[in-house]
Amino acid sequence: MPTTLVTGATGFVAGHVIEELLAHGHRVRGTVRSLHDPERVAHLRALAARTGGSLELVEADLLDDAGWADAVAGCEYVLHVASPFPATMPRDPRELERTAVDGTLRVLRASAEAGVRRVVTTSSVAAVSAGRPRGETRVRDESDWGDPELAPPYPRSKILAERAAWRFAGEHPEVELTVINPGMVLGPIRHAAAGTSVDTVRRLLNGDLPAVPRLGFCPVDVRDVARAQRLALETPHAAGKRYVCAGDNLWFGDMARMLAEEFGPRGHRVPTRHMPYAMLWAASRFDANLRLALTFAGRPELVSARRAHEDLGWTMRPIRETLADTGDSLIAHGLVTR
Repeated sequence: MPTTLVTGATGFVAGHVIEELLAHGHRVRGTVRSLHDPERVAHLRALAARTGGSLELVEADLLDDAGWADAVAGCEYVLHVASPFPATMPRDPRELERTAVDGTLRVLRASAEAGVRRVVTTSSVAAVSAGRPRGETRVRDESDWGDPELAPPYPRSKILAERAAWRFAGEHPEVELTVINPGMVLGPIRHAAAGTSVDTVRRLLNGDLPAVPRLGFCPVDVRDVARAQRLALETPHAAGKRYVCAGDNLWFGDMARMLAEEFGPRGHRVPTRHMPYAMLWAASRFDANLRLALTFAGRPELVSARRAHEDLGWTMRPIRETLADTGDSLIAHGLVTR
């Protein structure tokens, strides 16, 4: 089995991708920014020991050329998963864009020079639908692009990074490029520092919010995203395609009610009362996380994963299962208390 490189190995999604690959016999090499903190990679070494798989960890940083030539050497495939995901609005959006775009191009250049056959990069549904006009109800798919001029900083960085990747692929046809565009990624965390996206579930279970604003998400389980990554790598006709991997729109209030039904009997008071926009606006003056939510209030996330279902044979597990497993893992890692 050829060696597959996974970037950002300590990240939430990348950890599950590594587990998926090891379970299917892949030899895996993962990049981390530093190997000097054994605790940061302990869960990965334990995973390799548990599965009996081949996992090598090497140092490489998205903002530095050093290490990438060695990281991709001898690899037939690269899964570029690493990307900045801020929990709050960055002071300088250009820094976020630079990390996303330059990091993606750095990985692609190293892959092309090393003769890597296929690169599967993780983008986001943000690159498909961010900046859509308010009131638009059309379901978007892989033929659509978000508007970087209207998108907030994080979605804008995903749009710009993916467009840069496709331009590079057009100039270097010897490297096959496939892109995965996941929705809001939820699911079990493997260590306490992982998963900005699951912070929504953590805040609901901890009762940090007095009520729930009308926000729309298209969630997907991290384990299903990992499987999509592997399928995109192994499926010959996936080259040159984008794949939306996300479920139907789920309102924040519906998510809260599912969590309340699952965890309420266990002593967790999950807020389910609706938060009016005026209340959200007022609360956002004091909460940077809610400030990010203002842009998305009242807008459903409408995308189709039909291509992934048909091309890759990809499926999703029920969202209730995903939410329950997310909550259980947050509790197990001490991030949620009664």
